Amino acid sequence: MDETGLTRHEASNVKRETGRKDSKHTRLGYNEDHAKSGITASLPGIETFSNQYKGYEITIEIPEYTAICPKTGLPDFGTITLHYMPDKECLELKSLKMYLHAYRNLGIFYENAVNRILHDVVKACRPVWARVTGEFTARGGLSSKIEASYP
Repeated sequence: MDETGLTRHEASNVKRETGRKDSKHTRLGYNEDHAKSGITASLPGIETFSNQYKGYEITIEIPEYTAICPKTGLPDFGTITLHYMPDKECLELKSLKMYLHAYRNLGIFYENAVNRILHDVVKACRPVWARVTGEFTARGGLSSKIEASYP
C-alpha cells in the first residue's frame, strides 16, 4: 500500500484512469464537495438565556434527528445527545429545536453534523465543557456513533 491506502495495483489503475497518481474522487465516487457539504450552510441561530446557577450539567436528547446524505440524497436518521455544563448562558430549547430541524433538508455527513452542532453550541453559549454524540441508525448493516467534545 502507498500513502493513500491503495495497493500498488489500485494506485496504478487510478493513474491509468485519470492520468495522475491521485484523484479528486474516491473509487466510490466521493469528492471534496461531498466532504464539505453542509459545513458552512446557513442555519437558524441558537438563542440563550442567562444562567442563574453554577456547577451543574444539562443533557438534551434529540431522538428524531434527520439529515440528507450528500452523496446519495437519501435520508439519515439518528439520535443526537448534547451534554454540557453551562457557564454564563444556557441554551434556549425552542431555538435549539428549530436549529436542529433545519438539518432535515441539509446534505451533510454524520461526522460533519456532529462537529458542526458542537461548534454552533459552543459559539452560542460558551459552556464550561460540552459533548455532542450522534448515534445513527444502521444502513447496510453498519451503525455509527460519532462524538465531539469541547474543549
